[in-house]
Amino acid sequence: MNLTAPFFSASIFSRSAGARTSVALGALVLLAALSGCATADSGAGAGSTTSATAEAEGSTESCAGVNVVVDFGTLDADSVTECVDASAATAASEALATTGVTTAGSVEYGDQIVCRVNDRPAADETVVVEGQESFTESCASMPPAYAYWALWVKATPNADWEYAQEGLGTLEVEPGQSVGLVYTTGTETPTPGS
Repeated sequence: MNLTAPFFSASIFSRSAGARTSVALGALVLLAALSGCATADSGAGAGSTTSATAEAEGSTESCAGVNVVVDFGTLDADSVTECVDASAATAASEALATTGVTTAGSVEYGDQIVCRVNDRPAADETVVVEGQESFTESCASMPPAYAYWALWVKATPNADWEYAQEGLGTLEVEPGQSVGLVYTTGTETPTPGS
């Protein structure tokens, strides 16, 4: 299913700058939301390629396995930067679970949306984003366009971070690659560790 075509049609460019910004931000949010997923299985399954977790020393370049980066942004929680030992491709959700990171999806979209990471934002937590309406995340449907978890991947230690092109439930990462989650608020789209 091609979800990007409607967002980048010629009609977008005839709109005002504000409308183009809103549509572009909406497209990015949808892409990020569709890249996310639900509950990560914290148990290692048979044939698991993930064996242990070690500090990544704050750099994705020093990790020979799979680097995991989680940035809670405005949610006021400690970031996670760890290197997961891996000798072959492994599920990104398994790499996250190995570091102790848990994820949860939404009722409507299941594992296609990342709604919570390590129970944040909590069900009773008011999310405040300057210039936007405050809310409490129910995980019933899509998060608002101004506050959501974005799923990122980095193909090599020297590559740029890119939005994941699939959800956490199907995303696989190989040794030398990185997976990141960033709680994104407002109009900025920060990359993991930025």
